[in-house]
Amino acid sequence: MQIDFHHGTTYVVARYAGFNHAEAEIIAYCSQYVDDATNSGVLRFDNGAMYRYSSSSHKTLDYRDFNELSNHQIWIPFHFLPANGQQPAGANPDGNFIEKLICRPNSPVAEDMLRECVNDRNKSYSLHRLGITMHVYADTWAHQGFAGVTHDVNDIHALDEQGNEDESFLARKKNFFKKGIVENIFNQVIGKFIGDVKPLGHGAALSQPDKPFLKWSYHDHNNQLVKRDNTKIFLEAADRLCQAMQRYQLGDPDARVRGLSQDAQDKIEELFLLFTDEDGERRHRQWLEKIEAGFFGFSAEKLEYHEKGVNSWKYQAIKTTKPFDDPTDIFPYSDLFLKSDWKMFHDALLAHRFFIIHNLLPQYGICAA
Repeated sequence: MQIDFHHGTTYVVARYAGFNHAEAEIIAYCSQYVDDATNSGVLRFDNGAMYRYSSSSHKTLDYRDFNELSNHQIWIPFHFLPANGQQPAGANPDGNFIEKLICRPNSPVAEDMLRECVNDRNKSYSLHRLGITMHVYADTWAHQGFAGVTHDVNDIHALDEQGNEDESFLARKKNFFKKGIVENIFNQVIGKFIGDVKPLGHGAALSQPDKPFLKWSYHDHNNQLVKRDNTKIFLEAADRLCQAMQRYQLGDPDARVRGLSQDAQDKIEELFLLFTDEDGERRHRQWLEKIEAGFFGFSAEKLEYHEKGVNSWKYQAIKTTKPFDDPTDIFPYSDLFLKSDWKMFHDALLAHRFFIIHNLLPQYGICAA
């Protein structure tokens, strides 16, 4: 999914779930910032204080990142949550270990992740963790059938409307990966896929799984035909996000909740089908315009998102506009830093990652890092 869903739709769903504007804004910002938090390191302050922060994405490399440890630290806990073949803890799916790593919507693993998020709601960073969790949860729909590791299981062949291999898609795929490999000085022979390079996540599918308006089909790694209706998939994800956020508000991960009303679903589906620009940023701006116009029935609000720059959370926390962090920088310390949204996002990020990798996945027989 792209910024139009992770920020725009997530904000709308949070409002429908009963959060006010300020709360929904935090949830939506954190959901999108999972894709934008590409820096990691240690902040050093002029009073001797320090703060370690971590990344949750490799935005500049997209799905051309071939560092296995990085895959397990980034893609698995934040973008391709393993589903254990939809089996409960203690059980194993048929096949090899890779079958445990494939992402599936609303898996038992995902449900346990939601439960932990609800049970952790008394922390200062709880709303921030909810936003991160909503990003991961939503991606279990968009990224279903793919795994957050470099493996042949991710290799697909997209089809055109006549059921033949889509040659234009194949050309774009080869160019996408060839560019990434050249940039990373990764020397491979470029063949029909890209020599022996194994695809990461849904890199072989490019951005096809992330567009809300798209219907498409492909042959998976087992040559099985898969038909995808992204609008239907995204709408189901939005409803499940609403249910998860309603349970969070109640403090009960097992509460019976309504989810999105039919009117809310109709409005969201209408925009999924209406906004068909290939550029997710443009679709995002259209969502923000609808929010400001009061289209959804709750109070009209001017919602913004600033990844970097003077209006960003990072600037509010440490007053820097640099796109990349310099480990030699010394920042002026303020007690306000401890309560800043940027710090609480990173606190929540570390809590989420530790829980997923060290507590949750081992219960399913998955040692990720």
